[in-house]
Amino acid sequence: MTLSETWFMEGYIDFELQKYRLLAYLSEVKQCFNETKLYPQLSDIVFHYNNLLAFRNNKRFLQDQFPKKMDMLNMQKLEIVYERMLADNDLMQELEHITQYSLDEMKGTISEGAEIYDFVEKKLLIEPVGIIPLYKNEGYVFFRYGEFSEVRIYNYNITIFEHKSARYKGIKMDYIESRMKNLANTYEQIKLDIIRTYRALPNPAVYRVEFPLSVPFNETLLPVAKRVLVRHIEGNKD
Repeated sequence: MTLSETWFMEGYIDFELQKYRLLAYLSEVKQCFNETKLYPQLSDIVFHYNNLLAFRNNKRFLQDQFPKKMDMLNMQKLEIVYERMLADNDLMQELEHITQYSLDEMKGTISEGAEIYDFVEKKLLIEPVGIIPLYKNEGYVFFRYGEFSEVRIYNYNITIFEHKSARYKGIKMDYIESRMKNLANTYEQIKLDIIRTYRALPNPAVYRVEFPLSVPFNETLLPVAKRVLVRHIEGNKD
């Protein structure tokens, strides 16, 4: 189940109706968290939480505040609806009731997801494989987790984009192949083989990411590792 950006004011604005909609959504999010699946549920619920905060604080849903979630048409429609609602005290009180209840419920669910995120982040091991070159914004990542001997190999590319006065960094990862790590086939040997096979990067930065437990890779380990790796690379600039 998904919620739209304006779910709390769509259809008949009634507390019990919107409460039912919210609890059904949170039930699915919590089920994913119970399965240690963080994404996209965690980022989605954080978006909705911030969305409700903006509305409760009588702020506009500005396009630059939610650049990836709300287009110009939705923003304009929402502002028109918002202006009309300001003139209806009873309606605004019902919306206040809905938003306050929703914020309280979402906050608890977000805390559950944040605890999982923090646990995974603290258990992650990120270390360079061999000598790291000066240019670190592109290279390879070797993933290994749980009891598996399999090493998943990804190419990574860190991009910088600007939004008004702020600069952001994003990371893109593309799966290349998998190798088996053993006494004969070490990380260093895998690195040499990858460099010989994929010649686009003759002297790449290579990192290994290890996690001691088996968790959902695409929904949890990969997205958390992306964020941690960017900070790791930024924190180790020469």
